[in-house]
Amino acid sequence: MLPSEVYKVLKIYWKSLFVVVYPLVLLPVFLTNNVPAYRCLYVVLLMAGLWVLEALPLPITALIPMVLFPLMGVLNSSKTSISYLNETNMMLVGGLIIAIAVEHCKLHTRIALNVINLVGCSPRRLNVGLCSVTMFISMWISNTAATAMMIPIIQATLESLEREGVIDMFEKQDKSEQITAPEEDLEKDEQDKRRPTKITMCYFISTAYAASIGGSGCVIGSGTNLAFKGLYEARFPDSPGVEFDKWMILNVPIMLITMIIGVVWFQFYFLGLFRPKSEDAKKVEVGPEGRLIAKGVIRDHIEELGQMSAHEISVGICFVLSILLWFFRKPGFIKGWVEYFTSIKVGDATVAILVVMILFLVPSNPNFIYAFSKDEQKRPKTASPALLTWKIVNQKMPWGLVFLLGGGFAMADGSKESGMSAMIAGWLREFGSLDRNYVMIIACCTVIVITQIFSSNVACATIVLPVMADLSVISKLHPMFLMMPSSLSCSLAFCLPVSTPPNAIAAAPCNMPTWEMMKVGFGMIVIAAGVLFCIYPFYGTLIWDFDTYPTWAV
Repeated sequence: MLPSEVYKVLKIYWKSLFVVVYPLVLLPVFLTNNVPAYRCLYVVLLMAGLWVLEALPLPITALIPMVLFPLMGVLNSSKTSISYLNETNMMLVGGLIIAIAVEHCKLHTRIALNVINLVGCSPRRLNVGLCSVTMFISMWISNTAATAMMIPIIQATLESLEREGVIDMFEKQDKSEQITAPEEDLEKDEQDKRRPTKITMCYFISTAYAASIGGSGCVIGSGTNLAFKGLYEARFPDSPGVEFDKWMILNVPIMLITMIIGVVWFQFYFLGLFRPKSEDAKKVEVGPEGRLIAKGVIRDHIEELGQMSAHEISVGICFVLSILLWFFRKPGFIKGWVEYFTSIKVGDATVAILVVMILFLVPSNPNFIYAFSKDEQKRPKTASPALLTWKIVNQKMPWGLVFLLGGGFAMADGSKESGMSAMIAGWLREFGSLDRNYVMIIACCTVIVITQIFSSNVACATIVLPVMADLSVISKLHPMFLMMPSSLSCSLAFCLPVSTPPNAIAAAPCNMPTWEMMKVGFGMIVIAAGVLFCIYPFYGTLIWDFDTYPTWAV
């Protein structure tokens, strides 16, 4: 067999070969020391390799503990099963269904367009408006969904401005660069070869980054946040847990500062901000006429939506209700509303499912008020559907994310039960003797490098965070001091299209070169990590008292 033929076979079947060979290569991990801790380490390394290379779908890899933990004597089937649908995963399900309801009635699109119209429609203001809206929406729905929602709005706006001669979306090609190809392939080749202008790249990629940054502002804004919440509360069951209000009090300021500096960086790099004589700055000077055209485009999109419907208003009320119930469940400065009902612990998942039930009960069209109207034309002929139906949820629900989080929680439970956590803690003892700020910075920088490679930030978090929990214990540090910034660092995946889905969604329609994303993404990492390192150790201690090692962490 020729080497070229072997290469072709490997290229086609490498994933299948990896799935077979990789588990065999890892066997010495526990065969040389067949104890539960090393058997658990084998499963963790197996899942990490499959997650990195995506040899199997990520949710399927996440189900491996359900098979191997009981068979290898790490954790029994009952305990492993519970990990896949614990309180945090129920909160995820509830939060995702609320987000689906907002998306279904197009309330998020209306909010986005009106905010952009309010901010202004010059190229720089339009960029600020798009980033602000994406950031806010991504606080409540996944960064992938927020990016996917905003990209069509950006594309339609830029195409309209290009038709009016205000901007160019792609660079003009020289005649020497014209493509020669068969007629049927010519149009596709030309689209693949188009080089985006800097203004196009700015609008698309800044939106993706804004979605990743916005997800850090609220505990339900990212699967990574919820992975942290579940792992933290499982590892330290006697702790107060990750509270909704404290998360926002800490992370919203960090999110806003990061976004403000990030927008300045985008506009400096792409739009010539602080470089008035540069070509980039001259290209965005569209004048009053260009701004009017842009404003007209946004208004046309708003008019297409029509008047705000009863469906949108009802979903909006439910959305605000969920935020208020989460925030005032246990705010600290006043008595929480839960304390008026029971002394038993009530988690955020209860609030999420309560609002979900309301969405399935309230009709989307309140035409029942005309049921006894004298005007027969106003009387409803059929019952109005609810604000949300199960058919819509079933179509749009990312069930794979539920399994992905569950797999991470099962790994954490298995590592604790088997003693793998204590074993890793012994390996990290020397590292934990450093100054706590150095430990945090080194840990976060390591996570930032890893998350550029992982296509799933959640997968990265589920592998890294249990290690941070053990490092906190051996270093006698408050677990929140290392685990939260490590969790936030998992979302700083800005360098490559494969690092996180929003990057890929934004880069594809504008043909953004990878090397351009790496340059602007590296700058964004420096900004986001710098803000985190400068604010978190000092502001966070006002909320959790990092100077005291809590008794519940012993």
